[in-house]
Amino acid sequence: MELDCEGCAGCCVDWRPLRPDDDAVDGAAARRAGRRPPLDDVDGLVPLSRDEVAAFLGDGLGDVLVPRLFEPAEGDDRREIDGIDVAAAGGRPVFMVGLRKPPKPVAPVGTDTPRWLDACVFLDPTTLQCRIHGSDRYPETCAVYPGHNLALGAETACERVTAAGGGERLLDDAVPEGTPPPAFGPHALGATVFAYPDPNDLSGVVGRLRAGETTAADRARFVGAAVGSRPGSLTVDRERMATAERRARDADSWAGRAVDEWKTRAGADGETVPLDPPVRERLVRELEDDAGAPATPGWE
Repeated sequence: MELDCEGCAGCCVDWRPLRPDDDAVDGAAARRAGRRPPLDDVDGLVPLSRDEVAAFLGDGLGDVLVPRLFEPAEGDDRREIDGIDVAAAGGRPVFMVGLRKPPKPVAPVGTDTPRWLDACVFLDPTTLQCRIHGSDRYPETCAVYPGHNLALGAETACERVTAAGGGERLLDDAVPEGTPPPAFGPHALGATVFAYPDPNDLSGVVGRLRAGETTAADRARFVGAAVGSRPGSLTVDRERMATAERRARDADSWAGRAVDEWKTRAGADGETVPLDPPVRERLVRELEDDAGAPATPGWE
């Protein structure tokens, strides 16, 4: 597998607003049409394992994590909360945890004009490189992408970018040896797919999640349940859950603060960023680099 990622970030950015009438570039469309569509409309949310969630939390980055719940498939166990049916297991809402995607001033997929587009919290808007690439916190899903898609014969973000005129991105489609299994399947319960143990506590939370308006306390609930989960089981360690929830709720990282700042400053989705390049770069440095973000190497 060989990729050309320079100037792309098609797997890190929700670039649908660049081609609003082109379903071919809408990676979320396939998920919405699947058996268990997510309640949210976030494109490219990266599923994290329980251990990865715990590691982010241990590094003080609990405020970059966000849950995803699902609509039930026909015949699925389900739970109604806030008037919304959610997929469940044993009456407990099923969810995964990913990384937040605030609007950032980026020019992805071979474009030249920066626009406000939802992008991974760890994406450097200037270099379009991941700030945690190659580190211990770099998610396995990102590290192997698009290996799972290639193994399953599923379309990749690389191919969508190419189809949209963003240049040839997938240079070699051979699946790398040693590619781990996808994050979903029977082995995923309690490892990457979790079940929230107290559904009655989610009144109001599910509605906010669907609307994209979750609070820090909402997100912390699910982080706690994920960290407290036991692989292969619906069991949740209540003490671990409570401790993790508290740590996530109290997290105050450079990345979490940057999310809030970007959301405050952003224009409309897909809107051109009205800043000269030096001003935009200075803003990125102020909100991310100077606040403690790891540097990116740039492209050679």
